[in-house]
Amino acid sequence: MTRQVIFSADDFGLTESVNEAVERAHRDGILTQASLMVAAPAAADAVRRARSMPGLKVGLHLVAIEGPAVLPPAAIPDLVDSERQFPSDQLRLGINYFFRPRVRRQLAAEIRAQFQAFADTGLTLDHANAHKHMHLHPTVGAMMLSIGREFGLRSVRIPAEPPRVMSRLGVPRGIGACALYAWTQLLRYQARKAGVETNDYCFGLAWSGHMTADRVRALMRVLPDGFSEVYFHPATVRDATLRRLMPDYEHEAELAALLDRETIHALG
Repeated sequence: MTRQVIFSADDFGLTESVNEAVERAHRDGILTQASLMVAAPAAADAVRRARSMPGLKVGLHLVAIEGPAVLPPAAIPDLVDSERQFPSDQLRLGINYFFRPRVRRQLAAEIRAQFQAFADTGLTLDHANAHKHMHLHPTVGAMMLSIGREFGLRSVRIPAEPPRVMSRLGVPRGIGACALYAWTQLLRYQARKAGVETNDYCFGLAWSGHMTADRVRALMRVLPDGFSEVYFHPATVRDATLRRLMPDYEHEAELAALLDRETIHALG
């Protein structure tokens, strides 16, 4: 088995500094694809940039937690606040998504609206994943796959970061990381059943927000056989929105990693 790797950027459309970083990393670096938050403040700017980069693959970064919805609060009152924002309480959301039929109906409507909003951009839907990997929740994952297939969804990210590989990089992976890796098999099963392609491995969880050039180069030396996705959160500057939402992330360092000449040279 050969090794194949793609490099992804999440939160495309969140701010213009993120969008600028995506454009630079694709034009001058190793960035392969980006995942669009369709209701985010800078989504229109992201779409404009994406249209100028036909080689950039763009997918839906589905928001079902801690981010903006497409539908108005009156249509999904159990999901968002008056500002159309999903809460960040993952446990409460997870329980509601699983046990409350009324909430599930609203969630399905919002997921459909996000796929429709992506379709309305005119961009080709390359893939889908979810903000904060919320598609690992069985309800969110099943809806994303079933509704996404109606819009031509072909590929989803499985956030399966193999503990054995991270251990080789000096990152100890405890019971929680091993349990999460095992849990991803449910999403993989759902995707396979839906006829949707998946990656074998995903890197960026343990080092989320801290994918520096040194770490990426180290990862490339131990990358396992199969299809791997490495995801980033790049930005040209840490603007107010990024400082508020991700106060400890190294957005500029992640952009530098995507532009790193040594990595680009090694990848040929």
